[in-house]
Parts: sequence; structure tokens; C-alpha cells
Amino acid sequence: MKSKPEAFDYTAYKPFLFWFGFCALIWITFLLYAGGFTTSIRAGMAFLDWPLSNGSINPEGWLENEDMMAEHSHRLLGAVMGLLSVALCVTAYAQKASPRIRKLGIWLVILVVTQGLLGGLRVKLDALNLDIDHNLYAQTFAVAHGTLAQIFLCLLVAFTVMNSKSWIQRKAGFTVAPSSSVGFFGLIACLTIILQLIIGAVMRHSYAGLAITSFPYSHPDGYWIPPAFNFKVAIHFAHRVGGIVVSIAIIAFTMKIWRESQSRKALGKSAIALIALLGVQIYLGAMVIWTVRNPHVATFHMLNGAFLLSICWMMTLRSLKFRLEAPHLFERAPETDAPLGALEKTGHA
Repeated sequence: MKSKPEAFDYTAYKPFLFWFGFCALIWITFLLYAGGFTTSIRAGMAFLDWPLSNGSINPEGWLENEDMMAEHSHRLLGAVMGLLSVALCVTAYAQKASPRIRKLGIWLVILVVTQGLLGGLRVKLDALNLDIDHNLYAQTFAVAHGTLAQIFLCLLVAFTVMNSKSWIQRKAGFTVAPSSSVGFFGLIACLTIILQLIIGAVMRHSYAGLAITSFPYSHPDGYWIPPAFNFKVAIHFAHRVGGIVVSIAIIAFTMKIWRESQSRKALGKSAIALIALLGVQIYLGAMVIWTVRNPHVATFHMLNGAFLLSICWMMTLRSLKFRLEAPHLFERAPETDAPLGALEKTGHA
């Protein structure tokens, strides 16, 4: 006799699962800062072994040495993040969350394990502590490690948002389905931010943060475009150009939200926060140059970029709520606001 398929109540809000995900987001903030600061002070090779540090989980003298403290703190925070990811996945199954939430939990575990392996390979491929500028393999894994951290962050944001009461019981703050172009503009903005973060990771791990020593000009003599290029100057200049592209994409996204009444009502406050974070990001980028790459300023610039991506992705995901939960309603959804009830009738006609 065949067993009945497991039923899921998609309208059941599970507060523990949401708050657990929210706490994991707080934890990853410290992890991102620790990883960014380790890169900023070039302490990624403070220990030449992995997964232990000098053969121990509590290496001697690590609290007295800045490089060792930065790298070992990063490793410990990452290990706890791995345990939290496993716990989130197990909790999703234990609380009989929807299949989508369970899949997100599985992917959290896959990505956090992959992330740890990438960090370990970065050490193993540079075990002799060679100059990473000339160690392409180690540099590649270091950049991949930094980039995957942002992808993992987006997945964790999705897990938390989709477990929120707003998503489950309040249609993510929308009373009617937003136009599909809102989600499209949001996805474009998220994509540009991710590409910018990749360029930034290459720049940071190439130690090209001061390849151009003036801002906003690209040369002390007032040139907007550097008069001479090498790899470090090129990747630094690409990061500045990328900042302009990201700014345009974010402003276009927020303008699209503001022009649509329902989107403005649901995402207006988040849009204001997104623009504020963009302004902070530009200022921190300038401060990196003006403070001659102060490690804390450089790290906050990286961290704020992660916040920028998180908020933009959260807004985009919320705008896609109707498409993700009921795609048949969106097949005939008009670009203008329409009552949800009308859409439901259309979808079931």
C-alpha cells in the first residue's frame, strides 16, 4: 500500500525557523568582517596548515599576534557558521517546513562546506607562504572564497525571508501583484552588485586598492582616466567604473519601485535604506583612498557592499513572491496594478 504524500501547510508561520535564520544572519556579519579584515591586513597565511592552526584548535599566542588572531578568529567563526547551517537544515526538516525551505537548507550546507574547502585550498596551495601576487592558483581560490561568501549570504537571506511572517501570511507586504518589471530591475541590480563584488575581490587579493592614489580623479594631475595601465591599475579602475554601473542599476530599481504604488507601499522604506547604503558605500570607497587604505575602513567598505547586496536581494525576492508561489497567476498578469482577486479569477478561468 502506497503511503500518502506528505502535506505541507504553506500558510503556517514557524517563528523558531525564522528567528534561527535571523540569528545566523547576525553571525555571518561578524564572519564577513573577520574575513575582510584578514584580507585587509594580509593575514590569510598567518597559519600554514589547515583545518587546524599550527596543529591546534587553540594555537599558542594567537590572542597576542594580530595576524594570527584575525585568521584564527575567521576560522572559528566559519566553523560555527558551518554548524549553524547544518542546524538550520535539520530544523527545517524537523519542523516539516515546505520543500522549498528544505532545499534551501540543503544548499546552505553544500555551500558552507564548499566555502570551507575553498578557504582551505587557498592555504594548501600557498603552503610555502609564497607571494600571492605571483601564485595564480592560490589567488584564484582566494577570490572564489570571497565571492562564494556573498552567494551564501544571499541564500541565507532567502531562507530567512521565506520563513518570515510577512512572506507567509502577508504576501511579502503586497496586497496586489507588482509588475514583473520590478523583479527584473531588481535582478539586474543584484547581478551588477555581484559582478562588482567579484571585481572588488580580485582587486583586494591583488593588493590593488591603492593602485590609483587619488579620488575622485584617477590621477593626481586631475585625469579621470589613468594615463598608464597595468593589471593593478586596470582592475582598480574597473572597480570604480563598476561602482558607477551599480549606482545606476540601484537608482533605476528604486525609481521603478517608487513609480508603482503597491511596490512603493511594500518596498518604499527598504528602497530608502538601499539608497542610503549606496551613499555610505561611495563614501567608504573614497575613504579607502583618503586614509591610504586603513584596514578597518577597507573592511567596512567590503562589509557594506555585502549589506547592499543583501537589502537589494531581499527587496527583489519579495517582489517575486507572487511569481514564485503562484506562477500561473503571473502568466496573464498585466504590467499595471491589478487586484489580487481579479488575478486569481483569471488564473483559474
